[in-house]
Amino acid sequence: MPTQVPWLIFLIPFLSFLFIGLVLRPFLNKRPQIGGYITIGAVGISCALSLWLLGAVIAAPGNMLPVDDIEWAVMGNLNIHIGVLVDSLTAVMVVVVTFVSLMVQIYSQGYMKGDPGYLRYYAFMSLFTACMLGLVLADNILFMFVFWEGVGLGSYLLIGFWFLKPSAANAAKKAFIVTRLGDFGFLAAILILYAQTGTFDTETLYKIVATGALAGATLTWVAIGIFSGAAGKSAQFPLHVWLPDAMEGPTPVSALIHAATMVAAGVFLVARFYPIFEHSPDAMLTVGIIGAFTAIFAATMGLVMNDIKRVLAYSTISQLGFMMVGLGVGSVAIGIFHLFTHAFFKALLFLGSGSVNHGTGTFDMRLMGGLRKVMPWTYVTFLIGSLSLAGIWPLAGFWSKDEILVSIIDKQPVLFGLCIVTVFMTAFYMFRAVFMTFHGDYKGGAQPEHGGHGDEHSKGPHESPWVMVIPLVILAILAVCAGWINVTGLFNQFMGEGEAKDISFFAGFFGILTHPLPLISLAVAILGIMLAYSMYCAKWISPAKVGMAFKPIYIMLSRKYWMDELYENVIVKTILYNGIFKWMAMFDSSVVDGTVNGTAQGTAAAGGMLRRLQTGQTQLYVISIAIGAIAIVACLYLFG
Repeated sequence: MPTQVPWLIFLIPFLSFLFIGLVLRPFLNKRPQIGGYITIGAVGISCALSLWLLGAVIAAPGNMLPVDDIEWAVMGNLNIHIGVLVDSLTAVMVVVVTFVSLMVQIYSQGYMKGDPGYLRYYAFMSLFTACMLGLVLADNILFMFVFWEGVGLGSYLLIGFWFLKPSAANAAKKAFIVTRLGDFGFLAAILILYAQTGTFDTETLYKIVATGALAGATLTWVAIGIFSGAAGKSAQFPLHVWLPDAMEGPTPVSALIHAATMVAAGVFLVARFYPIFEHSPDAMLTVGIIGAFTAIFAATMGLVMNDIKRVLAYSTISQLGFMMVGLGVGSVAIGIFHLFTHAFFKALLFLGSGSVNHGTGTFDMRLMGGLRKVMPWTYVTFLIGSLSLAGIWPLAGFWSKDEILVSIIDKQPVLFGLCIVTVFMTAFYMFRAVFMTFHGDYKGGAQPEHGGHGDEHSKGPHESPWVMVIPLVILAILAVCAGWINVTGLFNQFMGEGEAKDISFFAGFFGILTHPLPLISLAVAILGIMLAYSMYCAKWISPAKVGMAFKPIYIMLSRKYWMDELYENVIVKTILYNGIFKWMAMFDSSVVDGTVNGTAQGTAAAGGMLRRLQTGQTQLYVISIAIGAIAIVACLYLFG
């Protein structure tokens, strides 16, 4: 295998960023679409190379390909190499990242048409994709952290893309700051690992942990530190608050963040260092508990949101919790399989919401309705994505969700209970969105708050252009069939966990419905859909009356459990700003500055006094010398 291929997968999008941002931008103000073509071409080449790499890994012994490192820095005993790790996990992730990114870049040609920041958008998208690929490919934890922060930078730039809007600028800052809290734990874990082992190399760390040279409380704290970084990027409780606000960025950005890059980075990080986690039962249990709690916690807020993108945002947080449960209680294969299927149907749903916005000028579902008649392609593809997310057989989400439920039912019954309730809620809030958006009567829409589509909205709701619809259709196909690759356990086998089942695809495809657990989870999902139908389509149950009957709960969920108020008003303003920071400022000004200023003032005063002694009168100096000499003689006489 040419050793340059893994490097090119990362470098081509990065060079695209440099070329658009530094070379083309000053010259393409009149034809910015060329920048979009360059990004699409770069990501398309990376996607083709990723598919080739996947085939090479499948054919390689042990599903791993050796690639030579590059010596980067030598400082005494510290020798840092830049290298790539190409195994089954890498192969799956690069395909997911590049393919979803490619669909998003193509879709963006229609969605971002006419936006004054078009070139800047595609430059940032190239950078964002490149940093995620660098993170996935890196073979040592130090360079993983470099690209980890690069992903954070890319998300900051894209969430705040319309930076003239205060809400977008604030959302970007919030995402950057909140994820930094988790990154502090990740950095601490890296420093502890190096202090204990003297290496940053991922595979070397695996071997050290396997021998027991790094164990006990130290290993647990290292794993918890790594997980804190993952919790920040993957929006796990209590660091989830940034993700709903990230909807202020362009919708294609939301699709990429939620499906294949930013939030997937946290799940990938836990999967990459799973050999460390599995040697710490406490860390594994922590991952499982936080994942299960996050899944149901976020799902409850998705029940009441009226902004279609925020419904999908809370859905993402919930599904990331599912992935963490799979990793914490199950295995790498189970968690990554759900990440794999989720990438396609979640990208589809976000791009579908962008298509709806393109046709109506709003994300508020209360201003939609009846769109299935005028936006048939968007409706069908969004419906497929919703069915897949709800876990309806035989769509992709059913197979990956079922793997997680099977893995935890015996090991952690309580977590299984939380997850099965989450399945019901997921089906309900997704079909609440479907019925409010596409069924009933159209309620008027609204004009957009940013440029790009205003002229089109004047002619009423309409289907999106083909450059936006085609990616929806491709992703819808994958949302149906992506899960079929593990019907006989082939995905688990490729990830190095177990053997494929000795059954035919046909037997596995239909035979799974003969087992009670898949039928139970399927029935729970169907009940959630039926409840949404009875409330928002058939109108058998009045949503307003239900809201009034449970008004305190409704208010609590719509206010997001007052987590933003807790963080911003109590922790930041009261405890930190008006408490700790204010007292620190007073200590700094009164004690530290007071000591320095007092010393300076005392020195100046003493100098002033001494200066008065320098009169310039010779006789006074002679008298002073004489007095000094007499004093010296007296001291010698008295004490000598």
